[in-house]
Amino acid sequence: MKKNYLTEKKFVDFDLHESLKLGLDEAGFEFCTPIQAASLPIVLKGQDVAGQAQTGTGKTFAFLLACSNYLLRQNDDSQRKVRDVLALVLAPTRELAVQIHQDAEILLKHTSLRIGLIYGGKKYDAQKAQLESGVDLLIGTPGRLIDLFDQKLYTLKRAKVLVIDEADRMFDMGFIRDIRFLIRRMPPAENRLNLLYSATLSYRVMELAYEHMNDPKEIKMDYQIQVASGIREQCYCPSTEEKPLLLINLLQQFTSTRALVFANTRIAVDSISRLFKKYHIRHGILAGHASQISREKELERFKQGKLQALVATDVAARGLHIPEVSHVFNYDLPQDPESYIHRVGRTARAGFEGTAISFLCDKYAFAIEGIESLIDHEIPKHEIEPWMLEVQKTNSDRDIADSKTLKPNSNFDEQLPIAPEQKTQPDKRSDRELSAEQTEESYDQTTTRKGQTHKDSENEPKPRPPLRFEPFKGPKRRFSKRFGEIPMIG
Repeated sequence: MKKNYLTEKKFVDFDLHESLKLGLDEAGFEFCTPIQAASLPIVLKGQDVAGQAQTGTGKTFAFLLACSNYLLRQNDDSQRKVRDVLALVLAPTRELAVQIHQDAEILLKHTSLRIGLIYGGKKYDAQKAQLESGVDLLIGTPGRLIDLFDQKLYTLKRAKVLVIDEADRMFDMGFIRDIRFLIRRMPPAENRLNLLYSATLSYRVMELAYEHMNDPKEIKMDYQIQVASGIREQCYCPSTEEKPLLLINLLQQFTSTRALVFANTRIAVDSISRLFKKYHIRHGILAGHASQISREKELERFKQGKLQALVATDVAARGLHIPEVSHVFNYDLPQDPESYIHRVGRTARAGFEGTAISFLCDKYAFAIEGIESLIDHEIPKHEIEPWMLEVQKTNSDRDIADSKTLKPNSNFDEQLPIAPEQKTQPDKRSDRELSAEQTEESYDQTTTRKGQTHKDSENEPKPRPPLRFEPFKGPKRRFSKRFGEIPMIG
């Protein structure tokens, strides 16, 4: 781990609620990351913040601490009803919402705040039940939040905190109208605390911040967007047909690693999955066409180390903290340069080191110029060695090869016992019947050789009948009593 990952600032130095300090102690968090040390002093004073930092630097804990501390310091509202939500946390993807909820349960373990989680792909009954019982801090994705809001299962008229996580991703996924819908159902910006954290703060994100926040303080830990320093970048230039073999051989070289493989389309994800099944590589799929239950199970198994690889689209490129990911493979080079930063940011998290390997194929080679321009350096290119494209036998291929080398037993038929009903018995038929049968057999053999009309001729392929083409007939003419003969135009 790198020494400069944490600052010398401690959480106990801030004016945090005692229940939050107890949760931090049990979780083993003592020192702040740079984004936490820079934003917490401002947020704890009640000022809005728009923060930018590299992925994996603790933005989630920063806004969870600020949000929960603000709620715990507020006086109880006697006019509040059960369905009134006090804080709303918006996340772009389901996986990110689940991860924020898990972090909140750790951090707010000793507080009285009730946490709710709402996202699509789950049944409504459980989510409706938690809203009806009352929620203080509600975490979710915009689509399902609006759906349940329209059913009047919760209200935002007494909300005191708004948190928008990965706002630039919200724009990319088309959620900005949904976000504005929810914000307009909340009290004015000056009557609540507004927090916005993201890996990149573009002009449109800052426009949203100044529109719906109260003069936010802009915090940028990295003015130049760059890849984390602990990532070793590599790039190979295979053809599209060579990519599967290159991926398999590189993965088998790093057998003890936990790898994330990114593809641009769902079809490519399925193709890689079939390739891994062929070579018996334990893997999971994390893409939009997979069911939510399956996505959660595969992600949890990957975090526990039960899977060697996880094949995913950009759904897994944002905000997810998966420990001990040593390698990230860009099977398809992302067309959006910023997606490259988020993808490779899944490794070398929390100060550790990792390797990011990208395939520069003929289909997505055009994206490399924009990526290198954004990260302000050239990705090292490596030559493809012969062993990287060697075809390795799978278990099924070995079984087939072994079966071909087996020698047949020549005495096998001789050793078979003769069934009682197959033993020869003396023929008791008369001489006249036997001679008639022999005469009939000889006649059949003669006719078969001459005319080929017996069983052997039935097995021979019959000649294909000649194709018959009928001459083209032009369209018939129509006759009308009024206009006379009118030709029909086809």
